[in-house]
Amino acid sequence: MGNKNKTISFRVNEDAFETLREIAEERDISLSAVFRDYVDTLVAHDGQVQVVPEHELERLRNGEDESFPPKVKVPKSFVREHERLELEAEHLREQLEEHKQYVNYLREQLEDENEDVIQLEDLDANEADEPSFRLG
Repeated sequence: MGNKNKTISFRVNEDAFETLREIAEERDISLSAVFRDYVDTLVAHDGQVQVVPEHELERLRNGEDESFPPKVKVPKSFVREHERLELEAEHLREQLEEHKQYVNYLREQLEDENEDVIQLEDLDANEADEPSFRLG
């Protein structure tokens, strides 16, 4: 399957259209090329595009400012500790699940044994109605 071009259309107000047309004229390219460049940049940077004024563009190119998206360096010890805590949390979730299964098993056993359980109070009530005998 070949690379097929798709068409995208949308509406902008008249002021925005004139501004886009001026940008295209400044760069001596077509209005469609402005959008293609923007879309290509957006795709190349995984949707992370920052719009900056031109006077700041040179400063950004010279590395005077942080790159976009911002990047943070994290010590390896922090990453390892995070991974260790994730593994421990997973282990605790597994233990909790095993505990729940064991509690359910015990409840089922208790329900099954309930039919065989005779309460002492029931025995005392039955003995009062019956005469008592003494062997002697």
